[in-house]
Amino acid sequence: MEKKLSIVVDRCPQNHRCPAVKVCPVGALSQKDFEAPQIDYDKCIGCGKCAKLCPKKALVLT
Repeated sequence: MEKKLSIVVDRCPQNHRCPAVKVCPVGALSQKDFEAPQIDYDKCIGCGKCAKLCPKKALVLT
């Protein structure tokens, strides 16, 4: 079963550059200004590195 990444926007502080954007090995996350990150599902491989890094648990792999 393939896992899918989602963002819980209510948990994302949206007051800084998201560190998870840089940890993504395939560049599936992007961020405009300090908004919550956006996911490119065509690139996302479901590895979970970003979800493990997010201290607020705003990135969720299910």
